[in-house]
Amino acid sequence: MSGSSLKRRRRRGELCLSEVMTIMVGFHLSGYRTFKHYYLNDVLKYQRPHFPGLVSCHRFVELMQGSLVPLCCFLTSRFGQCSGISFIDSTKISVCHNQRIGSHKVMAEFAARGKSSVGWFYGFKLHLVINDQGELPGVKITAGNVDDRDPVPELARSLSGKLFGDRGYISQTLFERLWEQGVQLVTKICKNMKNKLLPLFDKILLRKRSIIESVHNQWKNISQIEHPRHRSPVNFFVNLIAGLVAYTFREKKPSLNIRLPQALPDVVA
Repeated sequence: MSGSSLKRRRRRGELCLSEVMTIMVGFHLSGYRTFKHYYLNDVLKYQRPHFPGLVSCHRFVELMQGSLVPLCCFLTSRFGQCSGISFIDSTKISVCHNQRIGSHKVMAEFAARGKSSVGWFYGFKLHLVINDQGELPGVKITAGNVDDRDPVPELARSLSGKLFGDRGYISQTLFERLWEQGVQLVTKICKNMKNKLLPLFDKILLRKRSIIESVHNQWKNISQIEHPRHRSPVNFFVNLIAGLVAYTFREKKPSLNIRLPQALPDVVA
């Protein structure tokens, strides 16, 4: 039998863990709406020199599941430092349309019904803290029915100074607990509450709390951390954490631009 007629098996491609993580983070920085289109039209066509062991899209989805814990550890290493000015908020992460809640089975073990400022949803809540430079000092994922105030003490462990939140964080018990941790919780007051005097600086920063909404917008519209196409709980969390990691690499983050240079240059006469 001639050598040309022999059947030869192609060497099976394989990606290491760091390559899987890199591709996942790159997806959220690419601008593609779906991972399948990104992998088929970008990774397989143009990034093969960087990833010689590329596998099929189906095989890559299987490899994604092993990157959850390393991605979580890497995200922790990318957290920003507390600057003394922090903002806290939560955003919903829906896993399906409200009309399909009864038939949704993929995330049934973890997701729950919750209510946000725009209505009811089924999924999770993403609780986050950002500093005045738009960096992430802390983040936590909970079921959709968890009160926004419950994760605050844990998120505030690494914080100091002032923590600004909306009216959903009003709680005397929470305020006293954070005060013992060295954090002052600053919120607006409800209409039925007694008026209280706030320093002008606090009033100005409360008006700047919308900076955290800009972060939500980047996560959901530029990155793709929220979509109903997941077929595995693990892959859902991998996609979510990879989106958060990708945000930490963005050069332009929502910022208050209130920091002064460390040292001013000398004036030469």
